Amino acid sequence: MQQRDWTDGHVERWKPVLPDLDPDVEGAVTRMKKLGVHLRRVREQSLVDFDLDRQEFDTLHKLAGRGGKAAPSELAADLDLAPASVTGRLDALERRGFVRRRTSTADRRRVDVELTEEGRSTWTGAMEFLGDEEERLLGVLAKDERVLLNDMLRRIMVVAEHKGGAGWD
Repeated sequence: MQQRDWTDGHVERWKPVLPDLDPDVEGAVTRMKKLGVHLRRVREQSLVDFDLDRQEFDTLHKLAGRGGKAAPSELAADLDLAPASVTGRLDALERRGFVRRRTSTADRRRVDVELTEEGRSTWTGAMEFLGDEEERLLGVLAKDERVLLNDMLRRIMVVAEHKGGAGWD
């Protein structure tokens, strides 16, 4: 017999109230929402454990995604923020020793922001904390099941992104 989870009881409670409710759709959507909430909580705990606030993590994350070096204007675009807001974030991260500003070697009028070893280590630690939980959860699936799940979710997201458009990063 298959193990039951909270969502099984949720679907059973709503099926008599909404007779046309598709239990597979309701179950899948509810599980995806609960999984998203769980992973957000794990991420927030990793930020607490690594003494980062959300804005600091997001900025380090975008910088790491650019190979650890970017112009402030590139980070502003990546974070969808005004340049002045990024300056404030970078000031705080620089005070903590997570980033440093350097004159660009390509253009002396430009400043580049670089992750320091401490910044990279802190960001990596927070990422590994969440990654470990993702591996733990998806580890109950065989490799081919993870591939299938990923493919199915991609098909769903293509439809969602086509209609929704913005806000998916």
